[in-house]
Amino acid sequence: MTPTRTLRFLPVLLLGLTGCQDALDSVANKVEHPLPARLVNKMKAQDMSTRSPIMMRIFKEEGILEVWKQKGNGRYDIIASYEICKWSGELGPKFKEGDRQAPEGYYRIYPHQMNPRSSYYLSFNMGFPNSYDRSHGRTGSNLMVHGACSSAGCYSMTDEQVLEIYGFARDAFKGGQEYFIVEALPFRMTPENMARHRDSEHFEFWKMLKVGYDHFELTRRPPKVDVCERQYVFNQIPQIENASFQASAACPPASVPTTLAVAYSAFEKDWNQNFIKAVAKFDNEEARQIAANEARAEAEARRAEREAEKAARIAANGGQSASVPVLGLFSTGNPLKALAPGTAPAAPLTSAPAAAETAATETASDAGQTAPAAANAGVPVPTPNPAVQSQLADAGQASQPGQSDKPFWKIWSSK
Repeated sequence: MTPTRTLRFLPVLLLGLTGCQDALDSVANKVEHPLPARLVNKMKAQDMSTRSPIMMRIFKEEGILEVWKQKGNGRYDIIASYEICKWSGELGPKFKEGDRQAPEGYYRIYPHQMNPRSSYYLSFNMGFPNSYDRSHGRTGSNLMVHGACSSAGCYSMTDEQVLEIYGFARDAFKGGQEYFIVEALPFRMTPENMARHRDSEHFEFWKMLKVGYDHFELTRRPPKVDVCERQYVFNQIPQIENASFQASAACPPASVPTTLAVAYSAFEKDWNQNFIKAVAKFDNEEARQIAANEARAEAEARRAEREAEKAARIAANGGQSASVPVLGLFSTGNPLKALAPGTAPAAPLTSAPAAAETAATETASDAGQTAPAAANAGVPVPTPNPAVQSQLADAGQASQPGQSDKPFWKIWSSK
């Protein structure tokens, strides 16, 4: 953006920032600050009360925090979605204190975890480590969803966002909700996303979380979450009265409600088919990418080889670039080139040894001597016709002493 345009829009930007600041400054009691009218009207339009139960979902890769709220029919629908300002670490669960990793899993938020006096405007504690985390020896503390847009293992929002998020939770607790669930997930657990991350060391962990994600997608109700045998289990109804789930103990006899089991079986079959297609797609793309990379590498190797050969030729030529010799321009072709008017045709250029042999032949011929066979090699020499020679002998016209012995092609020579 040019300086002129920046100055033009600066008053608008300052007005927007001032408006946000004024909104926060006008909040005399942020803990009890009511949700804005736009959200209240949206809830009414979607058959939700301001104090109906809530659920939250966090997707790291997408950088989204969603608030879902119960409707009059008992199902949940999304009421608000916020871009996460910051979260720290990478995709995958938190393992130990100080690893600056934002947690993944299913966490229950009770009223006592709400912090109205947070140093980060407002916050609530996610409850890490939960029973699953503890069963795996994972450690950490004070993992929050909070304001101030600053994170060291937390999910950080802006102050404006956390004011609304805190308000949703506050009103749900006032409506009698015992706790609400936060699903903290690496990404939306679609076949495509799972296929993209199938080689991750956390893939089996994510497959386990996906069951709860799928149950919510099917039912639009928060899953019942338990931990046994150091695994998350979802919507399991014990078959023995008063049976309980213990994180590190064997799971009690339990089963998923029949209607959910049937729906999930069909859902899983379709999901698996789409997952296989997604894997094949990514495999093909990876194969094409590998082939393209190999082709580029091969072309680069050939180019480097040509450059090395060129450098070697220059070095062998005393540091000068190799060039075509002038004599080479006339080799093997027609020796008679276009001449300027008045110039005599040049004799064909020959190699030094051939020229020497030709000179030796001419010298020997001029001296009346027979040229060596090697000197005449490849040169057509006329052979006397025996019949003509016989006729000349009969007519007394044989060659006389003193008659020129030069070959016929030299008879008209000046020498």
